[in-house]
Amino acid sequence: MGLLLGTSRFLVSGEPNPYFENRIEAAAALYHSGRIQVILASGDHRHASYNEPGAMREALLLRNVPDEAIRMDAGGVSTLESVARAKHVFGLNDVVVISQQFHNERALYIAGKYELEAIGFNAQDVGRLWGIRTVLREYLARVKAVVDLHLLEKAPYLD
Repeated sequence: MGLLLGTSRFLVSGEPNPYFENRIEAAAALYHSGRIQVILASGDHRHASYNEPGAMREALLLRNVPDEAIRMDAGGVSTLESVARAKHVFGLNDVVVISQQFHNERALYIAGKYELEAIGFNAQDVGRLWGIRTVLREYLARVKAVVDLHLLEKAPYLD
């Protein structure tokens, strides 16, 4: 199964988010190649006005991924939550994590903590213009992952 990690469909400016678009393209390509049969779209849907899994589903349908091949996880409000829920809520033992390389590296680290066999499928990155902001955000996210997993032993939301 593919675990498609969520992000916003649009930027604050209203423009399409290239990270989102590239992840959707990667997931659809994996599905159409037969390498995965089901996609678990995991993202944030804490508010009625913001629905990452729903947006991913719509985008996948537009790329001819059938509805029956898409599962949605509205509880994936963070990478830690998405990975832990794949294992403990959806009962998966192995997944192909679909995101950009920098994000997959963190997701695979988290998967190891939850004894989830995972490999990453790297969606196309978005280029240097985004680089500094992304590198800084990812650095902080990696520190947070280590703190959450090893110091705080944060329990993910599994309902």
